[in-house]
Amino acid sequence: MQCEPLTQDASAPPTGARSRLAGLGSSRLVRQNLVLFVGGITAGVGGFVYHAVAAHLLGRALYGEVAVLVAVYAVGTAVNLILILVLARYASTLLTRGSPGGIRYLIVRTHAVVAVPALVFVGLMAALSVPIQQFLKLDSPIPVIWLGLAIAAIWFVAIPRGTLQGTQHFPALSTNLGLEIIVRTGTLVPLLLFGLAVNGSMIAILLGCTVAYVAGMWSLRDYRAMVPERARLRAMFSFSLTAAAGTIGVLLLYNLDVVLAKHYLNVDEGGLYGSLNKVGTILYFGTLSVSQVLFPRVVEAVSTNRHPGRLLLLSGAITAFLGACAIVVFALASRLIVLVLFGPQFLDDQPLILAMGFIGLGLSLVNLLVQFFMAVHDRLFIPLLAAGCLVEAVLIVVRHPTVAAVVLDVMVAIFALFCLLMVRAVLLMPKLRPEMVVEEDAAAL
Repeated sequence: MQCEPLTQDASAPPTGARSRLAGLGSSRLVRQNLVLFVGGITAGVGGFVYHAVAAHLLGRALYGEVAVLVAVYAVGTAVNLILILVLARYASTLLTRGSPGGIRYLIVRTHAVVAVPALVFVGLMAALSVPIQQFLKLDSPIPVIWLGLAIAAIWFVAIPRGTLQGTQHFPALSTNLGLEIIVRTGTLVPLLLFGLAVNGSMIAILLGCTVAYVAGMWSLRDYRAMVPERARLRAMFSFSLTAAAGTIGVLLLYNLDVVLAKHYLNVDEGGLYGSLNKVGTILYFGTLSVSQVLFPRVVEAVSTNRHPGRLLLLSGAITAFLGACAIVVFALASRLIVLVLFGPQFLDDQPLILAMGFIGLGLSLVNLLVQFFMAVHDRLFIPLLAAGCLVEAVLIVVRHPTVAAVVLDVMVAIFALFCLLMVRAVLLMPKLRPEMVVEEDAAAL
């Protein structure tokens, strides 16, 4: 079995540090990461500007409502992320097999599949808006309805994004990621100044999703102009289950804590923990581009009979380096971070900023491993991920006297899960073979 080369020209092995740096510079994986990192960091920074604006203009109590609604939105985007993974996997396979018409069919068929569930979901959120309002201690059920519309909209955004990722159109994908958050944050200020408060924060999310969908479909105009070539997509269902488990598990890891903290802590502490969670996810979203590049590259590697393990190691090194840089900043400027992002009323967060940085790094590494397992279609990671989510929830339910206690609960759960997934990865590496995914993809087509 061949190994994935770091450089396009592997004829001359590196002889020193300079050669190694040159090799990294010519690595397609590194270049693709840099392209997508720009969009990812734009989305990440814009996301925190969104929360900073909401926190400054709304105060602790109302910002607590925004934070928990955004957490529910993030969980609701599970369908979006699952669709992205499934579409990326099969678009990559269709592209490798030289079937651009099949990609056109994939786009059309996915729209038809998503439409009805999206309408049903919006109706369900409207019907349950009052019970949801009561559980989350919101002032009004109206933001829940806007939230339902935003979640349905982001499901459709998955169609262009998954296709762009699978066909490795990373510049267009990077632009799309940045555009959504720019529109979301840019419209938030006038909506809040107009007095729409929590409703305005949800409307801003909906507007960002709408613009991202339109722009994404424009990026796929070449494929949309092709004659559809019918492809057998039933085998996608099997992978969809794996993708669903991995995606929902990771989403719960960094959103379930916010929901439980809002429920069990008082109003002020719920807002404080919501802001801490957003600081912790800086690392996650800042390194998300690494896993987005890794996934189709691993599919490509196994399809061409190359071992994907080296891709995982390099991606892990990139994630760890970026995370370490962020943690250093957290350690040196925790007070400044709180003041800039949320204002002086959130200064009680300062002692816990560094801990949230480590949680964010642990979450990033967990997500990277989960993406790798899904790419090679390994299912044994699922019970491990489920156990990690369960441990996090149980720890918070049983032990939640203060914000610091909840932070410790989350840290223990995240790093225990990371250790378990690392053991699984080490055991899996010697067993990786193309047949793990190639035969299934062949059956799908």
